Amino acid sequence: MIILLAPSEGKRSGGVESKLNLESLVFSDILSDLRLKLIDRYTDILFSSDKNKIVELLGIKKENIIEHYKKLDILNSPLLPAIERYDGVAFDYLDYATLPNEAKEYISKHLYIFSNLFGILKSSDMIPDYRVKQGSKIGEYSPEKVYAPLMKELDIRFEGEDILDIRAGFYDKFYKPKIPYATLKFLKNGKVVSHWAKAYRGLVLRYISINAVKSLEEFEQMPMEGLRLIEIQQKRNKIEYIYEIEDK
Repeated sequence: MIILLAPSEGKRSGGVESKLNLESLVFSDILSDLRLKLIDRYTDILFSSDKNKIVELLGIKKENIIEHYKKLDILNSPLLPAIERYDGVAFDYLDYATLPNEAKEYISKHLYIFSNLFGILKSSDMIPDYRVKQGSKIGEYSPEKVYAPLMKELDIRFEGEDILDIRAGFYDKFYKPKIPYATLKFLKNGKVVSHWAKAYRGLVLRYISINAVKSLEEFEQMPMEGLRLIEIQQKRNKIEYIYEIEDK
C-alpha cells in the first residue's frame, strides 16, 4: 500500500543537528541532481537583496519569518523526519505525535509526501526547515515542471502496489499515476467539501495507520467515525471513494 500526501508551506523548526544528505532521500538515484540545483537556486534567492523575489519564493511578507529563513543554511541545518517537519492542517489532524508506535512505523513505510523543493519524500526522510510557496518558481525553475519528467519513473517503482492518492489536485502536476490508483472525495449535505478536505485527509490517514491497512480492499471495509462511504466510482485507471460527512 502506497499513500501519497501533499506538503504544507508551514514547517516546524529545530531538529537534530546534522548535515542534509541528499543521497539518503528516497529516489536519490533519479532526483539528487535536480534537488541540488533547486536548493542552490533557493539559497541564492534567500541570500540576495531582492525582497520581491524572496517574498514570492516564501509566499509571506512577515519580516520575522523572512529573517528566519534567510539565516538558515539549508545544507547545514537541523533535520527532522518529513512527517514531523510539516505543520499544516492535514498534519494537525493526523496528529502524528500521539499515534501508537506501530502506526508511526506504518507511516514511515507507506507514506510519501510531495515537496515543492525536494519533489517527493518518504515520510521518514530527514529534511531541514525550508519554505516554498505552492506554485512559485525557484529562480528559473518551476518545480512541478522540472520534476514531472523524472516522476514518470514512479509508475515503475510503484507497480503492483495499491496506491491511495490523498494529495491536493495541484500535485498532479508533479505526478499523476498512469497505473491504477484511488482518490477521495468528501461531501457534506451532498456538496463537495473543499475548505475542510485537508483535515479529513489527515483523519483518514490516521485511521489507515492505526489499522495498518494493507490494501484498498481493506480500506473500503474500514469504518471511520463521522465518515460514511456512499459511492465508489471507477474512471479509467482511477477509483474514487466518495464519503458523506456525518454530524456527530
